Amino acid sequence: MSKCTDKEEDINVLLLRMANRITRRRLQKAFLRLKRLPGGINFFKYSANKAHGFWLRMTRSTKVPHPSSIMLEVTNQCNLACITCPREYAYGEQMAKGFMDMEKMKKVVDEAFPYVDSIGLTGLGETFMFKKLPEIVDYIRSKNNGIIISVSTNAHLPISVKMAEDLADKIDTIQVSIDGIGKVYEKVRLKSDYSFFYENMLQTIEACRGKRATVMFNFVAIKENYQDMAEVVELAGKLGVKYVNITPFNVASVTIHDKTYYDFFQTTEFKSELKRAKAMAKNYPEIEFTTWDIEALKGFRKCDLVWSHFYVSWDGYATPCCAKPFPKELNFGSIFDDGLMKCLNNKDYRQFRAMWYRNEPPEFCKNCHVIDLDPVLLD
Repeated sequence: MSKCTDKEEDINVLLLRMANRITRRRLQKAFLRLKRLPGGINFFKYSANKAHGFWLRMTRSTKVPHPSSIMLEVTNQCNLACITCPREYAYGEQMAKGFMDMEKMKKVVDEAFPYVDSIGLTGLGETFMFKKLPEIVDYIRSKNNGIIISVSTNAHLPISVKMAEDLADKIDTIQVSIDGIGKVYEKVRLKSDYSFFYENMLQTIEACRGKRATVMFNFVAIKENYQDMAEVVELAGKLGVKYVNITPFNVASVTIHDKTYYDFFQTTEFKSELKRAKAMAKNYPEIEFTTWDIEALKGFRKCDLVWSHFYVSWDGYATPCCAKPFPKELNFGSIFDDGLMKCLNNKDYRQFRAMWYRNEPPEFCKNCHVIDLDPVLLD
């Protein structure tokens, strides 16, 4: 049997990654996007950019087209102190903290339009602490009503419900972080009060009922909370939340752990609880239950973030990913100063992507679950 060429291998990797990521929620968002593509001359710019991107990938270029998805870290400030969060460890202690300047953020949106399909207004901090969030959402909508907008929240602010009410008919996804039930939740999300969170969560769900925004639960599985996975799925089913995602703890920027932490996800105990969560989801056919690509082979080429979901830190730096968004550790330039495309296609970023083609993870990516977590396979 002949060996695959590099181009054929790239196509196989791309197709496999796409297949692993096809979900009902993403298909619905894609359908909504197709119904509301840019019009007039912008449609031709949009289409030409898609074709250009395909050509770049097929020729194994390290350049990227105008991005179809970006993440804007509106703030890295937070009202909680979660043991799963990188900001609570050494990297986070050293980082500068603040809120993204509105006018500079608008300039990033201007450069991304008309090519961008989705914008995540989220990052290392609590998104709803950014008081001008409705303003930037309105600005994006003024560009094109079809751009998919998502936010992530801990739903643990006095203004959380009001913010959700203001955004429910303007954005597409409100992802609520829920890492346990009751005391387990409070053990993981320090400074929290589960009763307060629960009431906010209920009102957020109600605010989105029948509106454009869908609510999604996200659960980060760690040793302290994995036994609550099935209960979180059950809660979602009872409350009418249609999407639940479970992702394994990423220790890439959590300096008190190393990759040996991932051995936990291979244990009988964890796999048994994950099976129970999947079985629970089957009791609620309306729920789409996902686990973050944990069955795929590990390696740098498993990572999408060198090609999409480009992260812009609150102070304007192009950082490699959302798991370790610390400009002092690594960045590819200031988007505020140099512009989006100059940063995405500068020499350093292209060298980073060249390593992706060789499946050689950079030192920066050490201990990431993409690189170091073996596939979690259930019997």
